[in-house]
Amino acid sequence: MSFLTVRGLETFYGPSQALFGVDLDVNEGEVVALMGRNGMGKTTTISSICGLVKYGAGSIEFLGQDVGPLPSHRIARLGVGLVPEGRRCFPNLTVYENLIAAARPGDWTLERINNLFPRLKERFDQYANTLSGGEQQMLAVGRALMTNPRLLILDEATEGLAPVIRQEIWAAVRDLKRTGQSILIVDKTLSELLPVADRCVILEKGTTVWTGTPAELTTDIENRYLGV
Repeated sequence: MSFLTVRGLETFYGPSQALFGVDLDVNEGEVVALMGRNGMGKTTTISSICGLVKYGAGSIEFLGQDVGPLPSHRIARLGVGLVPEGRRCFPNLTVYENLIAAARPGDWTLERINNLFPRLKERFDQYANTLSGGEQQMLAVGRALMTNPRLLILDEATEGLAPVIRQEIWAAVRDLKRTGQSILIVDKTLSELLPVADRCVILEKGTTVWTGTPAELTTDIENRYLGV
C-alpha cells in the first residue's frame, strides 16, 4: 500500500522555482532515503509534503487523500510526523512538556519513548534549551513519535552530532524499521543510511533523477549525483 505518492512536484519561493518535478513514493512499512547534494531540493520537498510550503504544480497524496489544499496541522493529524532539520524543540518547555505537547493516542507512549531513548527519562524535568544537541535531537524524534505517525519524516536527524550520539539515533532508526514504521529519511551518511533504506530517491536541481534500491546504487551513480 502506498502511504505517500508525490508526482510532478514543483515548488516556488516567490518568483524563484526550487522544485521542477519531484516524484517519489513511500509504501507501508518502507524506509525511503531521499538523497542528493546540498541545495538540490530535499528539504523543500519535505516542506511541501508537510504543508509548510505550498507547491505550485503536481500532486501529493497521503493515504489516498490529496493533501495539497490542507494546512500543515491537518496533514500532521492525518499521520505525518516530522523531525525537522535543526531539531526546533520548544526551548522554554521541559522534556516532558515537549513530548506531550502534540501527543496523540496510539502505540507510542512516554514509556516506549523512555525505552527508545533512556537519556530523555533522566531529563524529564529539564528545559529543552539546557540539553545537549544530541539530546535535543532525541527529543525531536520522540516528540514526533508521540504523535503516533503513520509516516515519520527525518530531515538530517544526525547532522552535527557527536559520533556516539549519531550511533544512538541510527540504532533508534533501525528499531523503528523493525517495527514496520514507514519512514522518509534524509541523511548524508551513506554508510549508515543505505543499510536501513529499502529504496533510494535522488534529487538533482529539484528533479527526481534516479530511483532504485541500495543494491542498484552503483559507484557511477553515486559519483554523478552524490559526490562532492
